[in-house]
Amino acid sequence: MTRDRVALGWLGIKAVSNAGDALWTVALAWTAVHVASPAVAGLVVASGTIPRALVLLLGGVVADRREPRLVMMVVNVVRVAVLVATALWVMVAGTTLPVLIAAAVAFGLCDALYQPSAATISRQLVPAEQLPAYAGASQTAIRLGSMAGAALGGAVVAAWGLGGSAVANAVTFAVVVGYLALVLRPRYPLPRAEAEPVLRGVARGFGHLRDEPTTRTLVLTLSGLNLAVSPALALGVALRAQGEGWGAGAVGLMQALVALGAAVGALTLLRWRPRREAVVGFWLLVLQGVAIVGIGVGSLVTTAVACAVIGITAGSASSLLGAVFMALVDGAYLGRMTSILQLGDDVLMPAAMAAFGALAAAYGVGAACAAYGLAMAGLMLLPLSRPAIRRISLTAGVNTPATQDAPVAATLEA
Repeated sequence: MTRDRVALGWLGIKAVSNAGDALWTVALAWTAVHVASPAVAGLVVASGTIPRALVLLLGGVVADRREPRLVMMVVNVVRVAVLVATALWVMVAGTTLPVLIAAAVAFGLCDALYQPSAATISRQLVPAEQLPAYAGASQTAIRLGSMAGAALGGAVVAAWGLGGSAVANAVTFAVVVGYLALVLRPRYPLPRAEAEPVLRGVARGFGHLRDEPTTRTLVLTLSGLNLAVSPALALGVALRAQGEGWGAGAVGLMQALVALGAAVGALTLLRWRPRREAVVGFWLLVLQGVAIVGIGVGSLVTTAVACAVIGITAGSASSLLGAVFMALVDGAYLGRMTSILQLGDDVLMPAAMAAFGALAAAYGVGAACAAYGLAMAGLMLLPLSRPAIRRISLTAGVNTPATQDAPVAATLEA
């Protein structure tokens, strides 16, 4: 893969796109805080999540029926139009609350249509045995791009305001459109779903989830990953720092250790290729569950080590299991399975955050971290008990255009 200029070029384009998104997120949040109260600002930033959740399943149907590359091009053109319109509105009428909400909602709708299609591109660019390395490089590119964009976001919005930030992000999307139109071409085209009413297509996706036990195990298990780790990192670390008197700087240090560890874990897969990707990935997540417990106990050093372990296991396990998911799911249902997986995270995350806070208030942050960490470790042990999961090996399979339409046969060892 190191000599694949098209695939590596796409990873670079993804890094640029994620930098633009992070820059825009910082600008939107900063502007919202200055235009409205903190409570209203929070609603502005979150206003795109509800329309995204409502349309996400439709995005999965579109991804399975239409050529994903074309869907991504159209959605990115719409994103450019939204950003340019936002910049013009700011120039003419100034920065107002309605324009912030309109932009956030429009981006939420675009994300719902874009993400399922974008998730299938790796399957179409590289053979199955290269997916773990590709996923590791992709994770690294995304994280580096997001960190760079977040760092630049404050400076850009301070110098040029929301309009300038919108133009900067529009440029990144225009670059993506250009690469999709002129360079990127699928090497391993996916089978397309038959044309049918949208609701029937959604129902057929859930029917596929019911009928395919291995796919169902992957989707349900991977849907629960962030529900355990995100509350522990977002709330648990802050509560420990407050209770122990470590200060706000410690919170930033912990988050930096997670990000650095994730980059290290993802980069490891560029050289290390385990034969049983799913087994290794799920055992890494069992270890991550134990590390979540470590956030709530011990000294500052203990919590720092726990955060570093969470980052490393997140970077490597997400790359391995993401590759398994991409290779194993039937190509005609890959978009819908991706949308179902993401929908679970979007819908359940607020409840997971609230429950963690309630546990911490009632029994202490240590008990909350222990409950979430042990629950995650137990959940990750379930797929390891399935023989079909233990037999998965991408490196043993043969992934050519002729076998791409039958991924299970190509990736399950006898």
